[in-house]
Amino acid sequence: MLRNKIKKNISMSNIASQQQRQNSIAIMVITFLYRIYILLIAFPLFLIASILTALTTTIGCQLGNGHFWGYYPGKWWSWFTIRILFLPVKIEGREHLDPKQSYVFVSNHQGSFDIFLIYGFLGRNFKWMMKKAIRKIPLVGLACEKAHHIYVDKSGASKIKKTYDTARETLRGGMSVVVFPEGARSFTGHMGKFRRGAFMLADELQLPVCPLTINGSFDVMPRTKDWHFPQWHRLRLTIHQPIFPNGKGTEYEKKTMNEAYTSVMDGLTPEYQGYIENPDQ
Repeated sequence: MLRNKIKKNISMSNIASQQQRQNSIAIMVITFLYRIYILLIAFPLFLIASILTALTTTIGCQLGNGHFWGYYPGKWWSWFTIRILFLPVKIEGREHLDPKQSYVFVSNHQGSFDIFLIYGFLGRNFKWMMKKAIRKIPLVGLACEKAHHIYVDKSGASKIKKTYDTARETLRGGMSVVVFPEGARSFTGHMGKFRRGAFMLADELQLPVCPLTINGSFDVMPRTKDWHFPQWHRLRLTIHQPIFPNGKGTEYEKKTMNEAYTSVMDGLTPEYQGYIENPDQ
């Protein structure tokens, strides 16, 4: 009786091991085919779409109606990029946004695909506050400039002032802005500290701050693997309740920043919750 039971357990264990091996082989085959698809189909399409988007944005903004050409080509390019990679997307909290209200959107920065997720799926016309280094990217840098996205130049006090003057005028014109207050992508998927710049602008102009949480971008393409193949993973963008101003000054600015940080952190999946220092900051 005992011998039969032992044999049965061994047999079940062997079956489980065999199934596990089969599953591993299946995953390897699917991953290999997905990478071949990216290399031969998705990447060439992405490259063509990127060139066309940059040219369309530049020419369209030059000819007029920058409100349209400065936003929609980039939105469609971002949407297309995620779709050709078959990445599932879930958006939560769009009902929190008032279409007639300008916002200072602040988001965690998990990876390169944050750009595609926000641009393609937030559903609001906005301007990025982006690193000055992007200006050097052929075609893309010029297109971003013509679209009036805001380059953050930290090379000196006068340059910093000019950056904030530009952002201030953008917000006063009724446009929203999107900022990554961490200032750099995460190396771990966890959040670093927030910088004050976006919150100073919101406080000065008495605009609501809307926290955004991105999940999945780090798993698609972490910062440590910029030149590797993207990995298939679900993406989720959570739009939290906007934080409306209830005062003005440094005290209220810090309070808003802390509230926004907590909202963004609470929206992360458990494995990425908790602060980890980012050496870039």
